[in-house]
Amino acid sequence: MQRRTLIFSGLAGGLAACAPKTAATGVLKVGSQKGGTKALVLASGVLAGAPYRVEWSEFPAAQHLLEAVGAGAVDLGAVGDAPFLFAYANGGKVKAVQAARSSGGGSGTAVVVPGGSSIRTAADLKGRKVATGRGSIGHYLLLRLIEQAGLRPSDVTLVFLSPGDAKAAFSTGAVDAWATWGAYIALAQQGGARVLADGRGLLSGYGFEVANVQAIATKRAEILDFLTRLSRAQKWVGDHKAAYAATLAKETGLDLVIAAQTLSSTRGEPVPIDATVIAEERQVLARFQAAGAIPPGADIAGAFDASFNAAVAP
Repeated sequence: MQRRTLIFSGLAGGLAACAPKTAATGVLKVGSQKGGTKALVLASGVLAGAPYRVEWSEFPAAQHLLEAVGAGAVDLGAVGDAPFLFAYANGGKVKAVQAARSSGGGSGTAVVVPGGSSIRTAADLKGRKVATGRGSIGHYLLLRLIEQAGLRPSDVTLVFLSPGDAKAAFSTGAVDAWATWGAYIALAQQGGARVLADGRGLLSGYGFEVANVQAIATKRAEILDFLTRLSRAQKWVGDHKAAYAATLAKETGLDLVIAAQTLSSTRGEPVPIDATVIAEERQVLARFQAAGAIPPGADIAGAFDASFNAAVAP
């Protein structure tokens, strides 16, 4: 695990001036997917004056981040709804403590194929190899597309790979398609790929800050303060897209144009965890179960902790 530690101290000012009054002290260990939460809070500066130290750990994908949160190696981190539910239903000691809905309407997740591929519709995926991450948002989108095309999950050969390995397999022709997300879509297109279908109209667009259950009990003040600052950062992006894209490019090594494209499709708006959110997530769970990816007896009744909803208040 690559870990970088950033220490935030000093007098509160600017955005930090409206931080909640808490008894937060000590260290908060925050996980970030490459180009995710870390880039956002660095660009916005919302952690200035935080009454605790933030230790950042970066991960290539949600699966790895969730494993670290479940094991207590990090306290919390942001992931899409599908990988969160997949991890929780499989016994992960994690809970969602904050929700955000993508302003891109699901366009930040897509199935891509080579530019010259004969695959033109989701039905053409029958008998083909498709790379994605197990339990990822790409995996879920693929299940939705298969369902719409009247296919069964067994009609497609799923090849579960990390994003880096999936990119390599796609580039060499070892797989016929790739169900992926975020900057990987733009990178694939830059290499000549085309989007077969994206998640608009198929995905809820929800993502969650997910915390370790022990951290919720022992670091409540720190988590609440961090989520409040994160909510401000998510709202800040609306008027500062160029600044965020520049930081995103610097943190990830992405071309600035690709960073800006990624931002436009993946930006999240903070929302409270409520009955509407949970109802939509039950539908995600049901589709994973129908595909045999999650055991049929799994439930998500205890997966959400709405006690931090004050962090997303206007």
